[in-house]
This record gives sequence, structure tokens and C-alpha cells, in this order.
Amino acid sequence: MLHLITSRLIQLPAILAVVFVVTFTLTWLIPGNPLENPEGKRPDPAIEQAMLRQYNLHSPWAFASSYLNGVLLHGDFGPSLQYRDQRVNDILGPGLRVSATLGVAAIIVALALGLLAGTVGALRPGSPLDGMSLLAALVGVSLPSFVTGSVLLIVFGAMLKWFPLGGWGYGPVPLRHMVLPAITLGALPAAYIARLVRLGLADVMDSDYVRTAVAKGAGPYRVLFRHALKVAFLPVLSFLGPAAAGAMTGSFVVEQVFNIPGLGEHFVNAVLNKDQFLILGVVLTYATILIVFNLLVDIAYAWVDPRIEVG
Repeated sequence: MLHLITSRLIQLPAILAVVFVVTFTLTWLIPGNPLENPEGKRPDPAIEQAMLRQYNLHSPWAFASSYLNGVLLHGDFGPSLQYRDQRVNDILGPGLRVSATLGVAAIIVALALGLLAGTVGALRPGSPLDGMSLLAALVGVSLPSFVTGSVLLIVFGAMLKWFPLGGWGYGPVPLRHMVLPAITLGALPAAYIARLVRLGLADVMDSDYVRTAVAKGAGPYRVLFRHALKVAFLPVLSFLGPAAAGAMTGSFVVEQVFNIPGLGEHFVNAVLNKDQFLILGVVLTYATILIVFNLLVDIAYAWVDPRIEVG
């Protein structure tokens, strides 16, 4: 276990370096001028040249060198070219909190719906409940998130008026604002979890040790929760790594549909305005979270089943 953690921590800088090079190259090639204002007006040529040198945007090598120096030595992702008089660090903090809150809610929804649907389908194969769970999983996998979110907004927001039509609300936990986006963001992973649990339980319930437990008098719930579900959950656990990382950092589409001020919204605006500092900050934050979550999943995998060697 210690070897796994050490090797992943050693790999982290190399992976982030590759991510930085690729992202930096793409952002530098994006057409447009980051110094234009929203109306498309550009400063005078002399002022523009001075601003380009101020932000080291006159040369890719100067920009990369100054940017890495600020990040590695001071933990500073630089100024935002879109949000004037703001640092990228000041934008990432609140945006990450919003996206992480939404992501936690989405993962809870996905686990609850996926485990319930998959368990019912495995224990009652061919039943109406099994058919409904398979249909729900198929719909969850097939529908894009912007379609799911739009339908939920129209039905439960505009027609029934049960939930707000967007925004993030006020207060530490805006529950009413969180319900529809959490369901939208959690629908796709819930569908995959349901399919993985159903297939895993179907295999485990036919195994020798489950039949032995039943022969010894173990009840159905004890067999399910103590023996079968723990093993069937292993594929779900491996899926939760990238799924949780993606949900924790938010979804670009879901945040745009529901007008949520998370990292996804900032990233889209940064790309449209060629805000290179903000683009790099968001991408590096995403990459770090994804690597950390995959490491946590590997550790949890070995903890759930010690027979599995990771590393």
C-alpha cells in the first residue's frame, strides 16, 4: 500500500507537466485577443503592446516561464484576463466549493439510485421492477445531460414550480437549488452503477460461497449485504474514481443549463475570452483532483478486497 501511494505521488508532477504542456499549447493556439473587452474593442496599439509584455503574452516561452515560476514557487495561478482586478486563485476557490458541493450531491444521488435499481434488478430478474430499472438505466445512459436538465427544469421548475429555475441561491447549503442539477449530474453515473451492480450481483449470487452461506441458514438480507454486495461493489468502486472526480469538479453543461457559478461556467467563459491564466488554472485543478481520486479508489479497492494487489 505504501509503495502504491509513493509511486503515485512520484508520478503526479510528471502527469501534471504533460497536462500543462498540452493545455498551454492549445490555449496559445486559440484564435482571438485576450485583451479585447466584451464589446470587441481593443486598446491602442501602444497600450496593447505594454499589456502584452506586462502579462508576458508577447512570447510563449516568456509566458510559460513566468507562469510556472508563479505556480511552483508561490502557488499563484496569475491574474485573470477576463475578470479584471481578480486573481485566478480568488476565482478557483469559490468556484471549486460550488462545483464540489454539487458533485457530492450528484454522487450521493447516483449511488442511491444505482444501488437500489441494480439490487432490485438482480434479486427480481424478469420482474416489472427489473424492467423499469433497466429502462431507467437505458434512458440515463442515452440522454445527454442538457436534455435531462432541460426536461427537469420545464416540468419541475416551470410547470410544477417545485424548484427554482436556476442559480445557486443563498445560504451555506442551498438545497432547493441543488436538487435538479444534482439529479441531472447524477443520472448518467447512476445508470452505469445500476448496470454494474445488477451484473455483479447476478454473478455473485450463483457463486459457491453464497450457496454455502444460504445452506448454513443465512437469511436473504444477510447474504445480500454481508456477502454478495461487498464483492459486487468492486466494479462500482473502480468506476467511482473518474466519476466522482468529474462530478466533484462539476459539469460544464449542467452548470450552464442551471446557471451555477462553478468551475465549469468559469472555464467556458475563459475559453470564449481566451483567458489563458484561468484556463490553465482550471485544467490543472481538474487534473490534480482526478489523479487524487483515482489514487483513493485504488486504496479503497485494496481495503475492500485484500486479495487484490495494486501498484
